[in-house]
Amino acid sequence: MKLIRFGAPGKEKPGVLINDKCYDVSGFVPDYDEAFFEEGGLARLQQVIAAGSLPEVKVERFGCPVKRPSKIVCIGLNYIDHARETGATPPAEPVIFLKSTTAIIGPNDTIVIPKGSEKTDWEVELAVVIGKKASYVEEANAMDHVAGYCLHNDVSERAFQLERGGTWDKGKGCDTFAPIGPFLATKEEIADVHNLRLWLTVNGQKMQDGTTADLIFTIPHIIAYVSQFMTLLPGDIISTGTPAGVGLGMNPQVYLKPGDVVELGIDGLGSSRQVVKAFQ
Repeated sequence: MKLIRFGAPGKEKPGVLINDKCYDVSGFVPDYDEAFFEEGGLARLQQVIAAGSLPEVKVERFGCPVKRPSKIVCIGLNYIDHARETGATPPAEPVIFLKSTTAIIGPNDTIVIPKGSEKTDWEVELAVVIGKKASYVEEANAMDHVAGYCLHNDVSERAFQLERGGTWDKGKGCDTFAPIGPFLATKEEIADVHNLRLWLTVNGQKMQDGTTADLIFTIPHIIAYVSQFMTLLPGDIISTGTPAGVGLGMNPQVYLKPGDVVELGIDGLGSSRQVVKAFQ
């Protein structure tokens, strides 16, 4: 299944994408939130779809396909080429940081360069959506806790992240810094999550072109590892890292400016497009 949320910001309704057509399921499902995943919502939704007679809708705006997860957990430096381009040593264990849920926007919404920003950057990433509570999970069973996958642009302010002291979080959680979607593809939609091409362009110029085959830490390893330090709740999102090609790694460095257009995509997870504007 491909789950969507559509409508004005804050007023999104749940829907599904079938053969490139959008259908409203709000008459059967309140929303795609923690309760939905925890209480067997995916199985019920399959029954609703099988029964047919869903109303088709014309979607003008997609929202994040998951309603306000309890947290977004991000994995840093999870591609060797990206670690090297930033001058970092590839990590021996996953690097974990958190991204604020207030950063979430729809996949085609506007990225706002935050007040005082000097170095707003882009990062195409595969996001994993948790479907079942995970605490002290074994790697062998980790995929049992996955609901599906999404496309995520882990927008980052590098000066805030690296030059202001403290943790990375302050450069990751600014408003609009988490465009997610256009849809959540459930597990069975993706034949091999470790063999997906992911790419990103800025103003039509290819910046990133990688593959999840190059992940340092696999999806099962990441889920099991993170669950040793925090409980993952249904609907939580884990963003798994970005390949080489970010602005920070270029010589000279290149960062987003007002009017830029960022486009990105992952095999099987669609594409998204964000226009950049200045904080006002």
